[in-house]
Amino acid sequence: MDVLVVGGGVVGLSAAYALADRGADVTLVEKGSLGNASTGRSAGGIRSQFSSRVNVELSLASKAVWNDFEERFGVDIGLRKTGYLLLARTEAVAERFRANVAMQRELGADSEFLTPAAATDHCPGLDPEPFVAATYNPDDGFADPNLAVQGYAAAARELGVDVRTKTAVTDLHREGDRVVGANIRETGATDAERHAVDRVVNAAGAWAANVGAMADVDLPIAPRRRQIAVVDPAPPVPESVPLTIDLETGSYFRPERDGAALVGGHFDAADPDYDPDAYDEGMDVEWAARAVEHAADYTAYFGPDTRIKRGWAGLYAVTPDHHPILEETLPGLVTVAGFSGHGFQHAPAAGRIAADLAIDGDTDLLDVSPLSGDRFERGETRSERHVA
Repeated sequence: MDVLVVGGGVVGLSAAYALADRGADVTLVEKGSLGNASTGRSAGGIRSQFSSRVNVELSLASKAVWNDFEERFGVDIGLRKTGYLLLARTEAVAERFRANVAMQRELGADSEFLTPAAATDHCPGLDPEPFVAATYNPDDGFADPNLAVQGYAAAARELGVDVRTKTAVTDLHREGDRVVGANIRETGATDAERHAVDRVVNAAGAWAANVGAMADVDLPIAPRRRQIAVVDPAPPVPESVPLTIDLETGSYFRPERDGAALVGGHFDAADPDYDPDAYDEGMDVEWAARAVEHAADYTAYFGPDTRIKRGWAGLYAVTPDHHPILEETLPGLVTVAGFSGHGFQHAPAAGRIAADLAIDGDTDLLDVSPLSGDRFERGETRSERHVA
């Protein structure tokens, strides 16, 4: 079976590796460099604390790979299990937390429901006063996305995957309802190369809707800009502090090395779509100041003496319900995109599922029927509530 994977982020590389591991002849094309888009601009979070069963199942299946990544792929991805701490300001959200923790524990996650006072045991600089409840999972944490890309890319190449960077898909070809090939073109080349394939895997992230449109498929995946700032807090954030999310404001932070921290969050009601080929990849200084102010509202680590060092912007590939689309959208076209900010952490499971769908037409890893693209037309959606 000849398979073309579109997208050289961690999801596409995971899919290419899984396909090659099952014996497929795989070509992966990336219009830029590997991991240069959303993957390399993420905060690297890995967590099980989601509000939907399918996202928790994706997390647990992915953690099975992340936990053993160095042993499997020979690359230390800097996995740091400092936990995730989610905070609720209202009783309504606290009740939702209770139900979510029960569901997560039923599926095998080590989540706990905490009082705000107990949350300070994990985050000593936390001000418990604004909050009514929290959840914590000690098995959550974060890793280096760029190192994960290197590990997957090396393993995929060892299995024979033809990895082509600076190579874009310019068109997809159909015979009836089936996708049978693609035009691909290297940067600087005049003519495109027609590539006949048995399957195309659309793992193009923020570009996924554009790729779908080449096959006359309308994918409700919108590129949305998100920012991260690296700051020097005063006092420093201990490296043992969890990735902490004030869920109702969207503010979050996590420790870096040597007392530094990442701060992030989306604080505006407006959330426009962006052209993934023409958006500002730099950090807005005014946004960074707001992010620090939000973090200062509930922790002692941030305040007037916090120094903003640098930052960047990237794109979430967002669906209306903040769940990915994982399906064979047309015969010959598998979609694995729209992770709404969770693509890095769910990449191992997503890649395995993409390979199963391409080769077998189904997967036994977990039930992906809630993630079919026609759920929006059917009105059978459940929004992921734990998004930051």
